[in-house]
Amino acid sequence: MAERVGTEPSVFTRILRGEIPSEIVLQTDDVFVIRDIAPQAPVHLLVIPKTDAYRDVTEVAAGDPKLLASMVEVARTAATQAGATDFRLIFNTGAGAGQTVFHVHAHVLAAGQQHEHGVAAPAGLDERTMTGGMPDGEEA
Repeated sequence: MAERVGTEPSVFTRILRGEIPSEIVLQTDDVFVIRDIAPQAPVHLLVIPKTDAYRDVTEVAAGDPKLLASMVEVARTAATQAGATDFRLIFNTGAGAGQTVFHVHAHVLAAGQQHEHGVAAPAGLDERTMTGGMPDGEEA
């Protein structure tokens, strides 16, 4: 697991090491998935690379596009395992966009309930509530 030189390990690195308790719900050689501790939707998972060499999605896209593709594939698998075929995949990039942990990670948000026409969102769950209340036109 690579780490940034001269910085403290991220909370995600500490979770992966077992220093902070969290249930890893899915794991591959290079990515792991946990539940968000402050969920914004019935299904709210975090897809995190095991390396903390990248602060945000723009860095991982430039530095390791295969890792980014792996994160997207793992997000799909995790959403499916959580009962959601339709989901939102969100990367917050920078403090102004709501990023609080500067170790690239993706948020998987979904209602998690299936019916014959796809995901059935509970009352009051729409795109605004699934993005933590970000105004229209802003990325979460």
